Amino acid sequence: MAKVVVYTLIATAFIVLILFSPSKQHGHHVYGGRRNRHLGYKHPVATFDPLVAELGKLAENKGLGDPINPLNLGNHLFPDEVAAAYEYFSEGKLNITLRLIALFPLLDKAPHDGGVGFKELEAWIAQQAIQGLNYRTEKELALLDKDEDGAISFREYLSQFSNEDLEKNGPGHGEAGWWKEQLENADADQNGSLSFDEFKDFLHPEDSENEKVQKWLLREKMKRMDHDGGGKLDFAEFLEHAYGIYKNYVEFETAGVDVPTAEEKFAELDVNKDKFLAVEELKPILRYLHPGELFYAKHYTSYLIQQADDNKDGNLSLDEMLNHENIFYSTVYDESNEDYDEDYHDEL
Repeated sequence: MAKVVVYTLIATAFIVLILFSPSKQHGHHVYGGRRNRHLGYKHPVATFDPLVAELGKLAENKGLGDPINPLNLGNHLFPDEVAAAYEYFSEGKLNITLRLIALFPLLDKAPHDGGVGFKELEAWIAQQAIQGLNYRTEKELALLDKDEDGAISFREYLSQFSNEDLEKNGPGHGEAGWWKEQLENADADQNGSLSFDEFKDFLHPEDSENEKVQKWLLREKMKRMDHDGGGKLDFAEFLEHAYGIYKNYVEFETAGVDVPTAEEKFAELDVNKDKFLAVEELKPILRYLHPGELFYAKHYTSYLIQQADDNKDGNLSLDEMLNHENIFYSTVYDESNEDYDEDYHDEL
């Protein structure tokens, strides 16, 4: 299994608050950060604490893109925002113990039994991830929605292309037709513009439940794995390009127990038994090939429980969380896996 590397995000007087800062280009638009690699893929920092995330958003909105001393935020934020921050900061450092004590009752909800189980922790982290997706979508929509109708038209998004480009409808990577196909896939009601939810699917397809978007992702992935251009993967192509990614994730999820071999997984996916994998047959492992933020929330939950569950009962007590408090303000990433494919966002 690929080596898991942990680095502490909040440990000194100056912490990085910009968890959702723009750092990549989606075509010609900045839409949101993908700052860390986990098992070979770029992911945003897993957001455990909404206070830290909110301060990052506030700092970003006020043009403070660099690491900031929380105690200096009073020069830039409103009084009520400062009050929320001051409660948990001391001498420029986040009081992690105090924050965990305050957050524990919010985590221990279903059931309220003095312990935080996998589902409770996953639900909490997934909620923060969804809020982050919504936040970045709102920012991009506000930037591009020139007529302020609450939706993004194809023309608003493809404004960098001339009428001639649009008429040519070039299907090559990054050409007008390529972008238009993505937009049309996300346009679930086919009305020629993207509502908020449709636009979120377009910007963050790895987290979309839209089947057209999912198939498009798999077709794009297939193009990079299908060396002979046959439109399907044979076993050698699956082994070289897909199985290693799948295996790394499953090993982490199961602690290496009962991980299918490449032959076993290929046979399982090969539903029609023609010894090739079509796009549809790869769908069960889509989230491994193109992991999104909600998938990563589940993965990060597994990591936190593995690290902090001292008595191995499957639940985290407050004492266990306090005994390992720094990991709740850390991110998991991997920089040792060299055989990775960037998702289509990062290739642009």
